[in-house]
Amino acid sequence: MTGDRAGTPTRIVVVDDHTLFREGLREILEAEKEFVVVGEAGSHADAVRVAGETQPDVALLDVGLPDSGAAETVRRILDVAPATRVIMVSVYDEPRTVQELLACGVRGYLLKSVGRQDLLAAVRSVLADDERIVLSVSRASMVQVHAVSAPAGLLSAREREVMSLVAQGMTNGQAASRLSITEGTVKHHLRNIFGKLGATSRLDAVNKAISASLIDPRDQVPRSGRG
Repeated sequence: MTGDRAGTPTRIVVVDDHTLFREGLREILEAEKEFVVVGEAGSHADAVRVAGETQPDVALLDVGLPDSGAAETVRRILDVAPATRVIMVSVYDEPRTVQELLACGVRGYLLKSVGRQDLLAAVRSVLADDERIVLSVSRASMVQVHAVSAPAGLLSAREREVMSLVAQGMTNGQAASRLSITEGTVKHHLRNIFGKLGATSRLDAVNKAISASLIDPRDQVPRSGRG
């Protein structure tokens, strides 16, 4: 569904309760030929409706919508448009909020103070990599997000199996074959794992899972710096 390779623009929905901010985002995005804004919303209810109607590739979503919590809005959008990459755009630099939203399946969290190029780079990054999570928050918040201490029950049994195979250096396809599931299901599990652990790459997730005793450190194989 993602627009790009065949010349079809990437479809984006912009959600913020301030009209001027939405218009600014639209102007930034549509200055790039690869992007088109297919819908706007200023509330939770409208965001869910527009996402369901347009099935966007990306949703840029404000944390502070007036009629619902951000986590509930994310869950509802992913219910009606499961292939959408949700990127939060917020004035709130709070590690707890970031961690909660990552666990809900968002693919990025950007402060509204980010520049134009950082915004565009974040959108392109989540489109290019089904597992990449993009964070642009303060150094202090980043440290706290990455310092999450995961209890053994944080990951499901299947998620721990997936992480164990990833630690062994298996690709998504190899892990899917070993577990007799689809590659898409492996990607889904990895996105959930990244959110729960606050990880931004496969190697980061493996290291966090080992540190939290979620998988056996003997599973890990030497890597050549691949993210």
